[in-house]
Amino acid sequence: MMHIWIAALASGALAWWLTGQLAYGRLVPAILDRPNERSLHAKPTPRIGGIGILAGLLFGLILAEWLGFSLGGSDGTTLFGSSLAWGIVLLTYGLALVSFIDDRGGIPVPIRLATHLAAASALVIGGGLELPALSFPLVGVVDLGWFSVPVSIGFLVWMTNLYNFMDGMDGFAGGMAVAGGIALAGFGWGMGHTVLFLVGGGVAVSSVGFLLHNFPPAKIFMGDVGSVPLGFLFGSLMLLGVRDGVFDGWVPIMLFSPFIVDATVTLLRRLVRGERIWQAHRTHYYQRLVLLGWGHTQTVLAEYGLMAVCGALAWGFQMADERMRCVLLGCWGLLMVAAMAGVHLAERRVARSKVKA
Repeated sequence: MMHIWIAALASGALAWWLTGQLAYGRLVPAILDRPNERSLHAKPTPRIGGIGILAGLLFGLILAEWLGFSLGGSDGTTLFGSSLAWGIVLLTYGLALVSFIDDRGGIPVPIRLATHLAAASALVIGGGLELPALSFPLVGVVDLGWFSVPVSIGFLVWMTNLYNFMDGMDGFAGGMAVAGGIALAGFGWGMGHTVLFLVGGGVAVSSVGFLLHNFPPAKIFMGDVGSVPLGFLFGSLMLLGVRDGVFDGWVPIMLFSPFIVDATVTLLRRLVRGERIWQAHRTHYYQRLVLLGWGHTQTVLAEYGLMAVCGALAWGFQMADERMRCVLLGCWGLLMVAAMAGVHLAERRVARSKVKA
């Protein structure tokens, strides 16, 4: 165990050092995210900090392999001639390359979506990583049949994009990476699943190194080069954990619900309003809190608290019996509704105070 802790510290240190170098343009000229009417930041800020996370993660995984902690897996599944786990890593870094090009000069939306779809299809069809069924407490398991392939591909594409959508506030996407990575690594450790433990833990410690430069006020942003591959990677680990019986399908949904619920509900609201959903905006719930005057620090700390509660509910759900799972699922649903309703009520109070003034 001492060896794996050394690898973790080395990964985090590399991510911290490299992110700092990128923040001050010491390795490559800074690629700046310039504020516009849809931004929450006020001054140009470097936006390729995700490179630090990915470099730390890859270094940690290679070091772990050298120390004897293999990502090979035991089920014999392969992708691109290697183990499924390394296939996931390869696809993740392929998306990172495309996203880096997008950060530098911009890639048309159809091409970006095509690469996300290609990566998800390669993993689901080529690697066989699909969600065969859905489970519901007190109801049972619903077999998806042939529908499992499109559902799995759609889920991966959505996770890839929603993580990108939610990367719009100092410390937010990095904090979710730390919380989600720790939770997945914890489940992997408890169930003896080496891939979840190593990759989840690697993302977490590397994201801590990045977060030291990204916590409000941020010196550097994650950028598409970080948010897009992280969304895909987390989606892949979620499917892998469910497929391998590490946790129930509701567990990772609850873990990442601060992102999943906000992004999904906001998308549906924009669709109903007839808005162009591919255009940048400031209508996510976390963005609305910042605009209400909470600021980045207060909002992100509130989101961290929400992540912690959702993580505790997810852990309890995994350990509970069927009846208690229903109770916990209901508590989680009420928590999400209450959080969104709280933002609506706060906006109404501010609007009424402006009218009276």
